[in-house]
Amino acid sequence: MKDFLYKAFSRLNVKIFVLVCAMAIVPLILFSIIIDFVYVGQSIKSESENLYSRSEVLTRQVVTSGYMNSQSDVTMELKLGELAQLINGRVMLVDSNLRVDYDSYNVDKGKVFLWENVTRSAKGEQLYSIDRDSDILTTTIPMTDVIESKDSNTANSVKIVGVFLASGNVSYIFDNLKYMISFELIILIMVAVFAIVVGYIVGNKYSTPIKDASNQFNKGIMGDEIKSIDVMGYDEIEELASRFNTYVNKMENIDQSRQEFVSNVSHELKTPLTSMKVLADSLIGMGEDAPVELYREFINDISQEIERETGIINDLLTMVKMDKSSVTLNITTVNVNELVESILKRLRPIAEKQDVELVLESFRPINAEIDEIKMSLAISNLIENGIKYNNPGGFVHISLNSDHQYFYIRVEDSGMGIPEDSLDMIFERFYRVDKSHSREIGGTGLGLAITHMAIIMHSGEIKVASTVGEGTTFDVRIPLNHIEEER
Repeated sequence: MKDFLYKAFSRLNVKIFVLVCAMAIVPLILFSIIIDFVYVGQSIKSESENLYSRSEVLTRQVVTSGYMNSQSDVTMELKLGELAQLINGRVMLVDSNLRVDYDSYNVDKGKVFLWENVTRSAKGEQLYSIDRDSDILTTTIPMTDVIESKDSNTANSVKIVGVFLASGNVSYIFDNLKYMISFELIILIMVAVFAIVVGYIVGNKYSTPIKDASNQFNKGIMGDEIKSIDVMGYDEIEELASRFNTYVNKMENIDQSRQEFVSNVSHELKTPLTSMKVLADSLIGMGEDAPVELYREFINDISQEIERETGIINDLLTMVKMDKSSVTLNITTVNVNELVESILKRLRPIAEKQDVELVLESFRPINAEIDEIKMSLAISNLIENGIKYNNPGGFVHISLNSDHQYFYIRVEDSGMGIPEDSLDMIFERFYRVDKSHSREIGGTGLGLAITHMAIIMHSGEIKVASTVGEGTTFDVRIPLNHIEEER
């Protein structure tokens, strides 16, 4: 039971429901209690002041009439009786010895009246108290007489000759309080119902997107399709939903890319195998009488397909290695000028075969902290692409430069160029602008993807500009000092 309650109250919609109800009901209860308390206090204070004002008039008359000494003033007793009727209560006169000289009820006359308020008033205090059992408010006022001094140099003295006690019924105050409480209860019930409805609606509004996101995550864990969620407004919840939808879109793109990748890998690996199978079957079908030259031609074609298959596999292995989040760079200080020159030395035979001129322009010596193998692979791919996708008699111009923070490599060719609508996709795996021409030259569609990954791993940047029929320019920027990044 304890675990059930804990789980129930730990849910967001329940917390919001309880919070809304508490925010609506608790302040109203506190406000009602304060209002009731203030009302009772002010009402009793007002009634006591009213009794004081009525009693003070008679108090002076009682003292000046000498009633406390003779107790034979019928007129004074009539006034005291009228006051008792007016306040619908009781009036008593108690002398300085605490003996009752007058009682409108004629119950305690002649008796000693021992009550704390009377005793304190006999010493000069003006007090009031209320009896909650009978709803009787009682005020006690000291009756004072001024004794004139016979000596002109001595001030007159004040003597307390007794206590004037007046008590009245104030049940109407508590009757009004009961009416107020019943009215407040009605309002409280209405507010509570409203708070429950609002709390339920708001709680569900805020928790539904989170529940939907949780359900979608569970579907993803179970291998089902994840769908985006719709939320309008509610600030942080909308932001959470937006980020979840972004995540869903990203996962969809990743899944689509994965499917395309698998499809492309399967196709790329299958194509050379199919060609080799066709060539091998053709050789078998020729029989022993086929010319040796034809055998050599077919064997040469099979060898080229094997090399193509090997190139694809090597590129895939390179891509997988660079894809791992745990991959580390083997950073050393490398002379970039010498690195580029060694790459050009290796690629010159290919360029000469294609009738493409390689030109290196180096503005200054450059030493940088890089992974030599990965950076060599990136630069090689850019230059080799410039050679492969060029025209006979064309050129590939490589320039090296640096400043105090970065070194720059520009690879510019005079080749066929890249259409503008393909520029944003050339770094995607297996993407090729002209698939038929790429297949003729033996491209795998992974070179620029590998180049892009290597440059990003070095915290670098690569940009491309191209015009169809005129050529392509790649601009690469790499930090001279290696920057460690959280992966």
